[in-house]
Amino acid sequence: MSAEMVAPAWMHSQISAEQYDSWSEEQCAGIEIVDGMVVVSPSASKRHNRLARLLANALDAAAGPDWNADTDFDVRLQDVPLTNRRPDVIVYRADTIDLTPTRPEHVLLVVEVVSPGSETTDRIVKVDQYAKAGIPFYWRIEQAATGVPIVYTYVLDPATRAYRDGEVFTGTVKATAPFPVTVDLGAL
Repeated sequence: MSAEMVAPAWMHSQISAEQYDSWSEEQCAGIEIVDGMVVVSPSASKRHNRLARLLANALDAAAGPDWNADTDFDVRLQDVPLTNRRPDVIVYRADTIDLTPTRPEHVLLVVEVVSPGSETTDRIVKVDQYAKAGIPFYWRIEQAATGVPIVYTYVLDPATRAYRDGEVFTGTVKATAPFPVTVDLGAL
């Protein structure tokens, strides 16, 4: 079986921002673009989706009228070569809801829920990309063997464009940054 039989030809060539912007929402779902190349994400588990939804709902409620929290939302980190990431949860300025694409300067926080197969990307690669793009906060959720999620929070150091360690939460997140929020993720 050839690669063309498994994946469409456009997955084997570099994609420009203009090409990506012409695709439908259905074509963009479940993929990210890194250095112009399509990266297909495996389907998330029910636990993964539930963690993201619970956290997005809590962040949205805590954020007030100036910020929105959503799941499955593109962030354009750079145009050339095109890099679009799709964090599991994103908190962005409410007044930019209709702007496409969403840019790093519109984003306050991105959250990644680590799943089997995404460990290196979520722990190393995306952290570096989000920091270089200037996104102020990054949270990583690890699904521990105990079933109780662990949330690692990071705060951007603007001078170095690198994240420094923030608080770590097990089960219940009681964060004050970027705004006060409490959410129980341990009751899954």
